[in-house]
Amino acid sequence: MLELLLIAFIIAVALAFDVGNGMNDAANSISTVVATGVLTLRQAALMAAAFNFIGPFVFGVSVATTIAKGIVVQELVSEFVILGGLVGAILWVYLATYWGVPVSASHSLIGGLLGSAIMASGLKAVIFPGRLLDTLLFIFLAPLIGLLLGFFIQAGLLWVFRRQSPSRINRYFRRLQLLSVAAYSMGHGTNDAQKVMGIISLLLFSAGMLGPQFYVPAWVIFASATAICVGTFIGGYRVVHTLGIRTTKLRPINGFCAETAGASLLFATSHFGIPVSTTHTITGSIMGVGVTRRVSAVRWTIARRIFYSWILTIPIAMAAGGLAYLAVSAFG
Repeated sequence: MLELLLIAFIIAVALAFDVGNGMNDAANSISTVVATGVLTLRQAALMAAAFNFIGPFVFGVSVATTIAKGIVVQELVSEFVILGGLVGAILWVYLATYWGVPVSASHSLIGGLLGSAIMASGLKAVIFPGRLLDTLLFIFLAPLIGLLLGFFIQAGLLWVFRRQSPSRINRYFRRLQLLSVAAYSMGHGTNDAQKVMGIISLLLFSAGMLGPQFYVPAWVIFASATAICVGTFIGGYRVVHTLGIRTTKLRPINGFCAETAGASLLFATSHFGIPVSTTHTITGSIMGVGVTRRVSAVRWTIARRIFYSWILTIPIAMAAGGLAYLAVSAFG
């Protein structure tokens, strides 16, 4: 009975993390459409929340499987390892949201799980290189690919519409941006909500509640999608301000290009089961769009601050996860 209560509590904590993920990463889905004035913050949050929810049901659970089977050794995972990882990740994500820093909730979760597992069993708990190597590589590749996609999509559209007046282009893309933000929000829900699906499924599997074969239960998909949907609707205005307003000045065509670039990358990585950061993806895409005007159009001091937070997220979350494991395992 006590074990069941502990598992239920950990699931509640995981879903709370998913809400925080949606709050911080709401900026990923809506920063551009708010910054361009196409939608108000509340309208954009409602639209993004709806498509966040749809995403995981459309694109499957490859990322969730990666989180559950490709980061730490399943046999060495206990309820306290998962709880410690979640607590460490939650502390970092909520602090970052409060400070307005667009960190990766995905990497916070992975870092927290790694730190907790290493504290419990040592380095043998880590599956390396495995999918962890993919995750580490995409800390650098996701923003770079996003930047290049954003740059080339923007440059191509500017050439196509080179004879059109700016006011007419803005009218076109105010409508088209509704499609691009929907696509990006779906990609965001597809990749990000699956992180918690993987954690909850790993918890259930390690407790022997899924039988001999690992899978992601339908109710876990529904609960995780709902949680990130709620968090996205609540939103994180400070992070929206940092990403969509302070990084570079955006017009509707810029927002469309950034969102299209980001959505394309998220759909591809989700298909291959690579857990990328949606924060890294959209930030790189926004910078790529800004560079088409001129390099100085991007506020590189803000970009540098964001970059440092990317590099530090996994180490900080690992430390927090390790300390959290020591705290929660004391009650075991």
